[in-house]
Amino acid sequence: MSAFVIADNIISPLGFTSSENFEQLKQKKTGVQRLETSELSSEPVCAALVDTLILNSEFSKLNSKTEFTRLEKMVLLSINDCLKQNSNIDVASKKTLIILSTTKGNIDLLDSSLAAKFDKKRVYLWETANVISQHFNNPNKPIIVSNACISGVLAIILGKRLLETNQYDTIIVSGVDILTQFVVSGFQSFKAISTEVAKPYDAKRDGISLGEGCGTVVLTNQESRIKSQEPRIVVSGGASSNDANHISGPSRTGDGLFLAIDKTLKESNINPSEVSYISGHGTATLYNDDMESIALTDAQLANVPMNSLKSYFGHTLGAAGVIESIIGIHSMRENTLIGTYNFSELGVTMPINIIKNTASAEINNCLKTAAGFGGCNAAVFFQKVENN
Repeated sequence: MSAFVIADNIISPLGFTSSENFEQLKQKKTGVQRLETSELSSEPVCAALVDTLILNSEFSKLNSKTEFTRLEKMVLLSINDCLKQNSNIDVASKKTLIILSTTKGNIDLLDSSLAAKFDKKRVYLWETANVISQHFNNPNKPIIVSNACISGVLAIILGKRLLETNQYDTIIVSGVDILTQFVVSGFQSFKAISTEVAKPYDAKRDGISLGEGCGTVVLTNQESRIKSQEPRIVVSGGASSNDANHISGPSRTGDGLFLAIDKTLKESNINPSEVSYISGHGTATLYNDDMESIALTDAQLANVPMNSLKSYFGHTLGAAGVIESIIGIHSMRENTLIGTYNFSELGVTMPINIIKNTASAEINNCLKTAAGFGGCNAAVFFQKVENN
């Protein structure tokens, strides 16, 4: 049973639709900015922030009488855009399920000034998901996926597996996270944040750029709901693993990510030589990028064109896997390989094939990788399929 992609949306500093974001990437424009002073940090930090004024303006068009948090507004707008794209999505159906992927949720409600406006329960992920689901009159209890930075990829894999049970015929996966001083200070304590725009896989990389945003992808097992989409995209495989290496540091050997990749390709019935493109995790930290290069080499994928999108969007945490998967889907549809922003010279252990400049190429499939704190790893595979 196939899991077809029937709608998608990205909300980021680069735009409020997937197409807007993809066009900005093709022009090699980044949403990451160096902030000398901000509410996020007392020291300079590079981050990609969604403009709150624009967010509120866009949300006002929904004419909602209910008060929502900044994070919830992103999700509601993102899902709403997907519903506009395909009239066959019945969000109020018992056969439709919402999956929310996030690492921190309404973390800004820890601020007492904001908390006074909302029920304190909204800081809990389950309550955030309930608020979103109830807004759309969805009758099912939503599922939350919160497993560090693989959350978005894992949520898509879970969506595919639930469709295979036939309990649901439509899965709405939304990945979202916002930045606060709490979040930024956590990464600063690891000395993991760069004062420049991140340089994934580069010899001079020195840390991540953080970002915020939302991505939504709608999956169905009903081919009739695809209408005349061309080409048709399916999620054909996915797997996760845990190398239990360290509470925050990735495995130095890449064994965990290799295992997730290997299982994903086998489930998708794809040989390594048939992979067209890899959307890497590419955080621009020393050990993550190295580990990824080793894992991909072990998986016989070192020559496959790959990029990291984190120098465009920043690391959007629980949203990253969904946002970056959507860009991979649009790369397949437009047969366009996006160059890695701010990449100059390869600086990882194994010689992987980083895309430097945006170019046209036939892309029949896309492998998306992810890794996260606690030794978690994941991979998901998207393929074009012929119309019946």
